[in-house]
Amino acid sequence: QVQLVESGGGLVQAGGSLGLSCAASGRTFTSYTMGWFRQAPGKEREFVAASRRNDGNLFYEDSVKGRFTISRDGAKNTVSLQMNSLRPEDTAVYYCAASAVYGTPRQQSLYDYWGQGTQVTVSS
Repeated sequence: QVQLVESGGGLVQAGGSLGLSCAASGRTFTSYTMGWFRQAPGKEREFVAASRRNDGNLFYEDSVKGRFTISRDGAKNTVSLQMNSLRPEDTAVYYCAASAVYGTPRQQSLYDYWGQGTQVTVSS
């Protein structure tokens, strides 16, 4: 069982930066693929970024490449999402997720555990 708790959301102006953090319980943190997803009002939840288990490969949704950076700290059992050059269309609830399966990190069905979400609002 893994418990995930996100923090760091808030309100920021367009062009600004915000960092999200996800604290994970459990002693096998490095055995999980860790992902970030987001859901904007009236839209389906979508993939944002992931750090895959085993090989540590990083994956990003096209619209955030070059602006967002995912990283993990195995010693602290945390995964972070640094978001720069934020746009109003980045406004959403952001979720942290964990998967014990080695696969395609963009697939939501891959993930077994989810955090409660944290709101990010980008004003124009």
